Amino acid sequence: MADQPPTQTEIELQAAAYRRLQKHLMEDRTDVQNIDLMNLAGFCRNCLSRWYQEAANAQGIEMGKEEAREIFYGMSMAEWKAQFQTDATDAQQDAFKTAFEENVGNKE
Repeated sequence: MADQPPTQTEIELQAAAYRRLQKHLMEDRTDVQNIDLMNLAGFCRNCLSRWYQEAANAQGIEMGKEEAREIFYGMSMAEWKAQFQTDATDAQQDAFKTAFEENVGNKE
């Protein structure tokens, strides 16, 4: 039920699903670009790392954006970009402007 806090088992299952999503994006589908994720789903790897940072901060754990990204990506953003990021097309960039505003806005 939504009104009750999750059980320990639910927390563990949610954590396992998150780790599997992270592995999928970081190891299995490095070909999928963040811009494509944002344009199609309204979130990307950077959003996931930001949500991780926000959760840490809510627990009183000091964590900045770059630290959270490095934890999520398993490497620095510069390393990730050099290894996996490709140039976005004009159409991808145009779609991203809309998707970012609709899904992130001033939260970043």
